[in-house]
Amino acid sequence: MRILVLGGTSFIGRAISRLLIARGHDVAICHRGQTEPGDLTQARHIHTDRANLGAFRDEIASFRPEAIVDTYSLTKHDAEIAVENVPLDVPAVVLSSQDVYEAFDGFLNGHSVASLPLREDAALRTRRHLYRNAPPAGVPADYEKIDVEAIWSERGACILRLPMVYGPGDHQCREGFVIRRLAAGRGLIPVGSGNLLWSRAHVDDVAVAAVAAIEEQSTQGAAINIAEPATPSIRQWMMQIASVMEAEIELVQVAESVLPPDLTLTKSHQQHVLADTRLAEKRLLVLNSDYEERVRQAVTWHLRHKTWVPWSENDTAADEFALGHALG
Repeated sequence: MRILVLGGTSFIGRAISRLLIARGHDVAICHRGQTEPGDLTQARHIHTDRANLGAFRDEIASFRPEAIVDTYSLTKHDAEIAVENVPLDVPAVVLSSQDVYEAFDGFLNGHSVASLPLREDAALRTRRHLYRNAPPAGVPADYEKIDVEAIWSERGACILRLPMVYGPGDHQCREGFVIRRLAAGRGLIPVGSGNLLWSRAHVDDVAVAAVAAIEEQSTQGAAINIAEPATPSIRQWMMQIASVMEAEIELVQVAESVLPPDLTLTKSHQQHVLADTRLAEKRLLVLNSDYEERVRQAVTWHLRHKTWVPWSENDTAADEFALGHALG
């Protein structure tokens, strides 16, 4: 198939593009040209930012895509530009997020608002633009996947709702809050209860699901949760990361009010973000991955590329202060 990928050269998009090429598809990647991965040289590259996509409408049309993957619509405007400038008569797969659920707002605000696991028909957030007041780096203030879903759904796209995605290429370094301490020789780590259950998925498994959705076009018009079928707690995840690094650690429960900011996930949470994956298993035949092997791959990649925030004397002081408030 001829497949147009919007985004497609970093992290999740790159994994999808790489797998599409490996499976013999003819791939055109529309991106800004800021990254040119060596493993995507077989793809056709169309260099433009999304705001200028209309200037490349003819070039996109000349490629005659038979399917479209939008890996990086973050806002309503992003989705509108994409829909206006790509062929409307071909199947589309769009990456969304499980932050569209009301449960995610409950998670952020410390309130239990939804039963688990979250099926695709679970209530969506009523509060919009979660990051308008303080957007994280790289996230626009008008970020809103609910709007992205609404626009793409009108043209019958398959919507893949993603959890916390980790693995090689993740420059957020999801495991960094543990790695940076162990790399600095910290054996005692202050934590809260560590009870949080937040669905996760390895980037390569997300790519498998996305490619399956492209090739299995009966998924058009559906919203589908993607996640690993088993979700260890944050505490269990921390221990697994330490195991990969062959480090002896002790998680010391402390008063949660004194936890350093990067350990907020270890606090006690009333609302978990745990996705029901039965629809994905039924419609996309997503295989259960070896969780421990996936964590090993991710941690090994981060150790090789040193992607975590470097440790500092201030970090030591913050951890020691928290440890001074150990419970029990």
